[in-house]
Order: sequence, then structure tokens, then C-alpha cells
Amino acid sequence: MNPAVLQCAVCGVEYDPEALPEVCPICADERQYLAADRRQHWVDPADFAGGIGVFETEPGLWSIAVEGGPGIDQQAKVVVTEAGNVMVEVPASITEPAVEAVRALGPLAAIIASHPHMYGLQSQWSRALGGAPVYVSNVDREWLGVTPEPVVYWDGEIELVPGVMASQPGGHFPGSCVVHWAGRDGAGVLLTGDTIGVNPDGESLAFMRSYPNRIPLSAGVVLRIADHVERYEFERIYGNFGGAIRSEGKARLRASAVRHAAWARGDFDHLTGPG
Repeated sequence: MNPAVLQCAVCGVEYDPEALPEVCPICADERQYLAADRRQHWVDPADFAGGIGVFETEPGLWSIAVEGGPGIDQQAKVVVTEAGNVMVEVPASITEPAVEAVRALGPLAAIIASHPHMYGLQSQWSRALGGAPVYVSNVDREWLGVTPEPVVYWDGEIELVPGVMASQPGGHFPGSCVVHWAGRDGAGVLLTGDTIGVNPDGESLAFMRSYPNRIPLSAGVVLRIADHVERYEFERIYGNFGGAIRSEGKARLRASAVRHAAWARGDFDHLTGPG
């Protein structure tokens, strides 16, 4: 039996087996990278032999972490609400126990990836969880290797379920988005993907065109992103690789944007040596 989808072994994004490109365009792009041997490798999701953990990150917010398998090890989130749940980012692997664990949290109303690197197995997760609509930034739809059914193309800002908003500040990709949720305590949670990266110090954030290849965004774009997300109130920020800002998220984001912009403008060139 032919597989429903195949995946790029490097980024983990799903592709139609009947229309495979010569090389994964996501990995060939300057923001990502090809395999070490510079050859394209495809894998069948059914061959996944690793594990998938589903665990509570904070009340009403759950994480999905994959061990082993293809892809870049992104960590998906599930926002649990009375109006239905939202999966933010998509695992690059799927198993029946993981599907059952997510199903036990309540009905899934929407799936959304912050940008194409996070598409994972979104059509497979949608199908397994009752056909939840997959939201794709309209400007980035060209990166789809499989068009999910159902799919919703969107621009600007959209309410996924009551109280859960997605919007597109762009930057990393033109349609890169963030997802905002008030949180059970009302303090506000921002899920940023790679639109805004959480740094290892747990106190600051990064703004990059490419994280693995160290390509920064300009001062103007970074300040634009910060201005955009300040429409929301948020205390906590969660990235897509397990990093988190646990307090003062809005203030820390602004300070990080101002710092990035200052370095990008050359304000601190005097600290770099005589040249």
C-alpha cells in the first residue's frame, strides 16, 4: 500500500508521494538546510519508532514533544478552551497513543502552524482528530507539500476559537504568525513559534530570518514585529522548542526588540574592537 504522505527526513514536512519535488524546497531555502550528504531523503511516517509525550505546561496549555524520528524537534502546543481546542505548531510524527492523548483533552477546533517549518504532519493530525480545519497563512501557501482538507487560508488577524487569536507580524516568513490566549489566570500567553524566538536565558528573545543559519532581521522589521504583538496583553511567552518566558513577557519582548535594533543599527559598534 502506498503511503498517504511522505516526509522530508530533515525538516519533517509532509509531501504528496505522487508529486515529490527533486529536493524539499523548505530545506533548500536559505532559512533551513539540506542533509549532510546534500541529497534528498524521504521517509514514511508509518516507520516512526520513537515516542511522543503529551504533558501539561500550565493550566489549559499542553505540550506535544517527539523523541526520535524526522524533523527539527519542534514542540507543539494545545490550547484547551470551552469552545474547542487549538493545536499550535504540528508534530512531525504521529502515533495512535498520542492522538488519543490529544483527543482526551477535548474536541480539536483548529490546527495552525506559525510558519512553514512547523507544518509537520498537519494533514495527518487533522484527519486523525476528526477533520479539524488547518489554518495556513495565505502568503505562505506556496510552501505546502500537501494541501490539508479542510484548509483555511487567512491574512492579518483571525479568531480561531473565542478567546484565541492569531495574527501575522511576519518577519521570519512573510506570513509568520503568533497566537494569543488569555490563559486560565487572565494574565495572557503568547505562542510565538520562530516569529519571535525564546532565548536560552529565559529572559530575552530573538528575531531572525534564519535561526540555524544565523541570518538576522533588520532593526526596522524587529521593531515592527514588537509593535504588532503589543496589541495583546501577555505575561508569558512560549516558543516552539521548549523555551519560555515565565513573567514580564511584554516588557521583555520590547526590551529585546530595542536591543536587537540597536545592535543592528551599529549603536554598539564601539564594543566590538578596533577593526
